[in-house]
Amino acid sequence: MLRTTLVAGAVAASLLAPTTARAETGDAIPVLTDSHGRALTLRGWNVEDKTNRGEAALSAITEKHFRDMRAKGFNFARLLVFWDDLEPRPGHYSQDYLRKIERVLDWAEKHDVQVLIDAHQDVFGPAFGHRGIPAWATRTDGLPFTPRPDDWFSEYFEPAVQRAFTHLYEDPDLRAAQARMWRVLAERFRDHPAVLGYDLINEPMGELREGEDLPTAARRIEREQLTPMYNRLADAVRSADRDGWIFVEPTPIVGEGVPTGLGRIDDPKVVYAPHFYNTGMEAGADYDPEAGWIENYERAVTLYPKEYKVPVVVGEWGPLNNSLPNMNRFYRDAMASLGRYGSGWAGYVWCYGGGYCAVDGAGTFRTNKELTAEPYAEAVAGTVRSSAYDSGSGVYRLAYDSARRGPRVTELSLPPGAWQVAARGRAIVLRPAPGKALVLAAPGARVSVTVTAARG
Repeated sequence: MLRTTLVAGAVAASLLAPTTARAETGDAIPVLTDSHGRALTLRGWNVEDKTNRGEAALSAITEKHFRDMRAKGFNFARLLVFWDDLEPRPGHYSQDYLRKIERVLDWAEKHDVQVLIDAHQDVFGPAFGHRGIPAWATRTDGLPFTPRPDDWFSEYFEPAVQRAFTHLYEDPDLRAAQARMWRVLAERFRDHPAVLGYDLINEPMGELREGEDLPTAARRIEREQLTPMYNRLADAVRSADRDGWIFVEPTPIVGEGVPTGLGRIDDPKVVYAPHFYNTGMEAGADYDPEAGWIENYERAVTLYPKEYKVPVVVGEWGPLNNSLPNMNRFYRDAMASLGRYGSGWAGYVWCYGGGYCAVDGAGTFRTNKELTAEPYAEAVAGTVRSSAYDSGSGVYRLAYDSARRGPRVTELSLPPGAWQVAARGRAIVLRPAPGKALVLAAPGARVSVTVTAARG
């Protein structure tokens, strides 16, 4: 969880006391909260090793990932783990793999990064040349599969892959196996300080029926198969961990501005975790500001959290080609949109190189990705009235009403550079370490905070 720095530890310890999260009313989307009821904002990246397996599993992830992310102001990582590595044979759970996950979590804790454990799958799993659901849990009824390496996402529409999803959702023994897998993970990591929660399955898909268009199929799959699956898996997690947040995803079709068909997940700590991808941009096209894609996505993606009163954290986003002419505009538009409705996001992906990587081999942001690093409030001790960063002026403004009881410490994250932080309204600012600012406010104070880039 977010930790107050040692410099201000004595002050913070006297002010932090457990309290309940504030209630949301009306049309508002609730905020994600920590154990003290502070409103959280998560900013970070996916961390993965899709290549290595067995003894080499997760070896591409190092402590450097978390040290570098935190140094650039990020506090969140979505860690990809794979059922096929965890349970290579039915009922046999790899203790070595669990230790490797724990080592990664220890690095995250050391560098004050919160982690979402994501049960990842791409095109179901290794039976189709990818990672995720084990081959022993893959049932295709002999239907065909044709690999499409130049368009891997289209493999989701192969008959064998679609049927495999149907069996995962419907077969009692596979349902039970998936639930046991989650109990193993939750039992092992429920007490780890770095663990924020659990993403129950990455980008779930399903089987289209004859005559269905894709949006209709997606809503049916979400309503009839994903909703009961999430309720089963949430129960499995809760049998081991009463506190972690449960993250649930719609199908990837949400990226086209299609409202989800998901129903209610009967758990008090659910987070809606859609992904934010555009089909054309994923195929290499430039961003078209006039097409209205971001606006359509935002309208569609906010319907579910408004109806079911759950926070939103976007689990993946970011185009493959980030250096096209309109991509600077895309990142500015996307960051503004994400900040309007979400409690945070994880970009795809923190790695050192080309393609989707956030930084190059030297650890320098790749073109336009530096726009993802901006000041923000990691934890607000009170009710947020407004919070926004103006990329044009380089000014971040936060307005909130300090809690009347409970925590008083609001934490700000500052990206590399010289920043000036000022607070008004019975509050003081502490600067305990580079990249960090703390605002200590009187109970019930109306506080305004302004963060500006220092002029040299």
